Amino acid sequence: MPKKILIVGGVAGGATAATRLRRLNEQDEIILFEKGEYISFANCGLPYHVGNVIKERDDLLLQTVEGMQSQYGLDIRISSEVISIDPEKKAITVLNHQTQETYQESYDKLILSPGAKAIKPPITGLNEAKNVFTLRNIPDMDQIKAYIKQHHVQIATVIGGGFIGLEMVENLHELGLDVQLVEMSPQVMPTLDQEMAQQLHVQLNLHGVSLYLNDGVTSFQDAGNEILLASGTTLQSDLTILSIGVLPETTLAQTCDLELGVKGAIKVNEDFETSQQDIYAIGDAIEVKDTIDQSPTHIPLAWPANRQGRLVADVINGLAIEYRGTQGTSAAKVFELTAASTGNSERILKNKKIAYQAIHIHPNSHAGYYPGASPMHMKLLVATDGTILGAQAVGTDGVDKRIDVIATAMRFGAKADELASVEVAYAPPYSSAKDPVNMFGYIADNLMHETVETFQWHEVDALKALGAYFLDVREEFELATGKIDGSVMIPLNQLRDRLSEIPKNQTIYVLCQVGLRGYNAARVLSQAGYHVKNLDGGYKTYKLASYTIKNKPFKTKQNKLNTTSVSLSEPSVATIEVDACGLQCPGPILKVKEQMDHMFPGQKMIVSASDFGFSADIEAWAKTTGNTVVTNEIQGKKVVASLVKGQHLPEGVQAKEAVLQETANGATMVVFSGDMDKALASMIIATGAAAMGKPVTIFFTFWGLSILKKQSVKKQGMAKLFDLMLPNGAKQLPISKMNMGGLGSKMIQSVMKQKNVDPLPEMLEKAQQLGVKFIACTMSMDIMGIEREELFDFVEYGGVATYLGDSEQANLNLFI
Repeated sequence: MPKKILIVGGVAGGATAATRLRRLNEQDEIILFEKGEYISFANCGLPYHVGNVIKERDDLLLQTVEGMQSQYGLDIRISSEVISIDPEKKAITVLNHQTQETYQESYDKLILSPGAKAIKPPITGLNEAKNVFTLRNIPDMDQIKAYIKQHHVQIATVIGGGFIGLEMVENLHELGLDVQLVEMSPQVMPTLDQEMAQQLHVQLNLHGVSLYLNDGVTSFQDAGNEILLASGTTLQSDLTILSIGVLPETTLAQTCDLELGVKGAIKVNEDFETSQQDIYAIGDAIEVKDTIDQSPTHIPLAWPANRQGRLVADVINGLAIEYRGTQGTSAAKVFELTAASTGNSERILKNKKIAYQAIHIHPNSHAGYYPGASPMHMKLLVATDGTILGAQAVGTDGVDKRIDVIATAMRFGAKADELASVEVAYAPPYSSAKDPVNMFGYIADNLMHETVETFQWHEVDALKALGAYFLDVREEFELATGKIDGSVMIPLNQLRDRLSEIPKNQTIYVLCQVGLRGYNAARVLSQAGYHVKNLDGGYKTYKLASYTIKNKPFKTKQNKLNTTSVSLSEPSVATIEVDACGLQCPGPILKVKEQMDHMFPGQKMIVSASDFGFSADIEAWAKTTGNTVVTNEIQGKKVVASLVKGQHLPEGVQAKEAVLQETANGATMVVFSGDMDKALASMIIATGAAAMGKPVTIFFTFWGLSILKKQSVKKQGMAKLFDLMLPNGAKQLPISKMNMGGLGSKMIQSVMKQKNVDPLPEMLEKAQQLGVKFIACTMSMDIMGIEREELFDFVEYGGVATYLGDSEQANLNLFI
């Protein structure tokens, strides 16, 4: 028997339910009521039309009334607001806004899809403000665009740092406006945890957006042109967008006493039926179950609304359904970054008192040797039994697909360590052979099997106060971008030989840049009898979490009309352009140093890098080396900085030519070993020190001379015997552990090629170009029968006195 089905509200939930109902049954009478003009529009695209990213307004209109009526045989009534429900009579009352008439309509089944409404708190002066808007629908969007055009807006304020708020910040900035964001919480994007959201704060500041976090609006003054914050700060504002959040629209539900739940959302059962028989509810207005722990929650997102619209139509037509709840998978664009998440955040897990472990990684979006690779910052939250509780990621590329993979794994019950076995599509432009999703799996496996213990970024300061022993296993040149004060530095490749320096009577808190070398160090130490913990995510996570907001004052309106660039006294020499995209730290800094050494004082360099962390690194490097950063900004998906060699000083004062100012500032090394891994370590340290402006001398003696060989020559007697025993050059060096008859060396070289690491001979050449001095011990050469023509042309020759003379001027001396 045909049914009469009424649907209140269109857009995602209501429109989907209507079309699915028709596809399942041609006989039913289906009437859809929408109090506005538009039944199906892309509300997620509204901010992008405000910013003219989506040019055509009509592109947001997914279906017209005429189109849906003719295609699906529906009765669609726009400008028709349902104002009450009578469950006993099974009837609704409708107000026609065009005629102002009311009438009743009976139903067999009623579906409520009223959506959510923007929160408008009772702020003093809000009702008198003429320039404050919210953005929920097409008319809201039209009003905002018209106001900007008619009132020549220059400064815009967004109140609230959620999805819509951040999208509006970006799109108002796209219009050339100065934008400021006010957020009552300590961070933007509530679906992320603090250290992950910090990356968004960095990006917003890089684009000149002023952030006022942990602050709220107390009043609007001067008809909305002034905003007074709780901190006492007064902001000027030509336009303000209220984006504090949304609440379920349950005005209609309350007219028939439907049971309400979390945040006043409509309670429904597993079939989306409310507390009144034959009344169903879907979309942003309903309470749902959190898939993590089945607790009630409210998640107003488009995907759940669409899914629920389809399922409620199935229920009404007698089909069995299963809706396991909502895990809140989402993604948002914040300028060049994508922020995506699924499941619960750390903050929510703490509130629920659910035990968990956090894992941070910082992989590239795809193979580092393929152009355009960019870093991602990722976080996985894991229960003690391995259940995946949530995941978050921020980066320019590849972020959404990794979160999608993890969300799928969560939906089908995979444990965290099983992520290691997920077989994803691989090619250098898209991923790495070991995908970041797999990396999460391997780390989770280590944690679950207690192969390693970790500590978190937010524990560092408290541990410092308690006098904890921090062991930094990075190389010295990496410290230029920051370190934990008081930490002891022993590079990983020296750790086994320096265990006696590390106390055994306390926990060793080890750290590196991103966590991998720290893990390797932890394994060495734990097997040597130490109690050790590795800093999860490394120093990079700690540094990001410690970012301090940097607001720059907006230019005055007059200055905007007469913008001038900083005038620098530059010689008439060419500007140097450096492309450091795709390089991992410290690659971009090394490249800058190489070029800077060949430049004139006052000459300009423009450098681009795909790692947004380079923006902070170049500032630190320039400050350390006495050079000047002129501009440092985002262009597309990369950082573009311009520098001038030396310091920009007042006219008549000469810029500094010296790179570093210390007196004892050199680095000297004795390389005794002929092992490839130790040779690589020496080159990494040498080039890093040279990049920081240190004069570097490397003294090669005995077996270390093999590193300097470029060719073999014919020899006789004892010299020939030595030649047979020694490698023919840098390409044939063995490795110190697990050489396996040369196979280990080939494996190392293969991995180096995959990871875009230069071969040892090229490292030698680049180190020499950076100014590293290579000295071959003539006494050792004589004993071993090594001829000068066998060695690279740039090698110098001397004895121990030559080395000691340079070491007196050094503040770093190593024996390898």
